[in-house]
Amino acid sequence: MSTLRHHPDAPTRRLAHAEAARHGVLDEALVLTRAECEDIVQRALKLSKADACRINIGSSYQTNLRFADNQMSTSGISDDATVTISSVFGRKRASVTINDVSPEGLARGVAQSEALAKLAPDDPELMPELGAQEYQAIPAWFDSTANLSAEDRARAALTALEPARKARDLTVAGFIDCSANATAVGTSAGCFGYHRSTGANYTLTVRTIDGTGSGWVGADENDFARIDFAGIATRAIEKSRASRNPQAIEPGRYTVIFEPQAVSDIIGSVRGAMNARSAEEGRSPFSVRGPNGNGTRLGERIMDARVTLLTDPADPQILGAPFDGEGLPTGRQVWVENGVLKQLAYSRFWASRKGVQPNSGGGGGFGGGGGGGLKMASGDSSMDAMITGAERAVLVTRLWYLRVVDNRTLVYTGLTRDGTFLVENGKVSRSIKNFRFNDSPLFLLSNLTAVGQSVRVAEGGSVVPALMARDFNFTSLSDAV
Repeated sequence: MSTLRHHPDAPTRRLAHAEAARHGVLDEALVLTRAECEDIVQRALKLSKADACRINIGSSYQTNLRFADNQMSTSGISDDATVTISSVFGRKRASVTINDVSPEGLARGVAQSEALAKLAPDDPELMPELGAQEYQAIPAWFDSTANLSAEDRARAALTALEPARKARDLTVAGFIDCSANATAVGTSAGCFGYHRSTGANYTLTVRTIDGTGSGWVGADENDFARIDFAGIATRAIEKSRASRNPQAIEPGRYTVIFEPQAVSDIIGSVRGAMNARSAEEGRSPFSVRGPNGNGTRLGERIMDARVTLLTDPADPQILGAPFDGEGLPTGRQVWVENGVLKQLAYSRFWASRKGVQPNSGGGGGFGGGGGGGLKMASGDSSMDAMITGAERAVLVTRLWYLRVVDNRTLVYTGLTRDGTFLVENGKVSRSIKNFRFNDSPLFLLSNLTAVGQSVRVAEGGSVVPALMARDFNFTSLSDAV
């Protein structure tokens, strides 16, 4: 379905869509504009008979290219627009999501949300819809991504395919995913927000033909032009060959050097744990049980003094949305500063209960919806310096299959993958078999010995540095590559 087929200028827009699709091109006109979102919101609110109503709109146009076994396999295009209508009667609330914004489709969606709301149980935590808000303008749209063609994506893929074909001992697989997006929120109380962005994501895995070596590198940017495809291919190929024929070493506690992706994989759980309600109800690593009931660790040093964690949608390395799903403005929030817990995440409901300002979206999650990724401030080291300075350490490319073991301490279990190496006397000495680990990001961030420069990672949406830490707990070996 074309995102705009039900609008008055639909015939013209469908022709533009078809021409763009033929060339595999993204175009600003193929996502809903601000005026079109305002029109949908106003039409839906005019139809509403509820006590309160909120409209959330998402519009996207995505292109992708996959390759595997040293050849391109698929090239795809998809577009969609969804409208979520939330209706409130008293303390009852229900939502319906549609993608038909014709007069009939919109009327049907409003009626369905109202019918469901009348049947819903009372929500004791229901908050009134937000009125007019002020949002910062965040320049997250880049023409280098929006105007990308299928040929552009193919040329990027060839930076990995061509050297792998020539090498004959390697096989590569990768995914290039590019998008143009628009989001909007509007309420019966007078709130309206609109934001558009582009995104480009690339992940590459290089395996050796003998099946013993694997190298992975990825990148994520709003601006396609910022991705160094040739550099990614070179690093993944080098890592793949270096990781062949891994040897087993005994599990135990090791000094570790985590590449930024591995750091993001494990410290992402800190984001969800910084929830004020969980902490104040005694269900969090940041809870303190005292004689007068539960308290929190606000103001305490909880990590190494080199750790500062923040979210900021306007940060050039993040470029998130200026509002969350409720329409609450997002802004720069410092959660941990120089190792000290500075604040926790308050949803609108919990903030009203505690008499503070909300700083998080509807579910009480850390940073809210659309606030951009978690960022850890840079340090003064580098990966090369960490390796050179290590007498004996395990170098980890990334982690996977993480599962929580204990919410109170944030202990997780998971596996290393796609290149794990032993560092001895300042050099990478050999490839080693992958490990299973049981450890907590809170322990990792308390045992630091070096912090690198922060970069945006391909998976997880974080901006984090490479880290070196002592006493990381590897519990068993894994034969997986």
